[in-house]
Amino acid sequence: MKNKSIIRRILLAIWGLISLGIIFSIIIDLEVILSTRKQITDDKEFLKNFDADCIVVLGAGVWGNKPSPMLEDRLLEGINLYNNDVANKIILTGDHGRKEYDEVNVMKDYTINKGIPSEDLFMDHAGFSTYDSIYRAKYIFGVKKMIIVTQKYHLYRALYIANQLGIEAYGVSANPREYAGQLSRDVREYLARNKEYVKCIFKPQSKYLGEMIPISGDGNVTNDK
Repeated sequence: MKNKSIIRRILLAIWGLISLGIIFSIIIDLEVILSTRKQITDDKEFLKNFDADCIVVLGAGVWGNKPSPMLEDRLLEGINLYNNDVANKIILTGDHGRKEYDEVNVMKDYTINKGIPSEDLFMDHAGFSTYDSIYRAKYIFGVKKMIIVTQKYHLYRALYIANQLGIEAYGVSANPREYAGQLSRDVREYLARNKEYVKCIFKPQSKYLGEMIPISGDGNVTNDK
């Protein structure tokens, strides 16, 4: 009986810790969302007056030499903002960690084909995560004020990271359609918000840095082809 009582207490303690962890994770998720939701807007006149250094289009998957539907929508929204004079520079940030997988050149080719001058497009080849993309925008490209473009579910985390890194930011959502597999993305995003919340406490350097490339310059310096 004594052993059963000890086991019962241990199990109750474990369950209590698990419950506490779940409660904390929900609180963190809500904090990230609630602290940034007012920074999401589609008011272009307001965004013009914000006088951002650039528009940051966050990467997503590519299918060969074409952007995935989610990435295409982000690019189209970034192009729309540029054409509406919200900012005159765009950072295209994504995964180019392997020769055979190159998000950023696909993004740039697509954007140039839509009429945006190459010199106004800066490629961030080491945007391997949302944190890396925002961190490098500040410390590599010298961005102090940015407009972030991605799907709405992702914007909360991106804006939270920007806030914690001391960057003035607003977000514009690219959600003109529904995407397959959104439920699984929402679950991953919940976990990612918790992870980035903790990361932002310590603010580690991005793994890949390098010399500064001022956003005020010529984006062609980021070309690798």
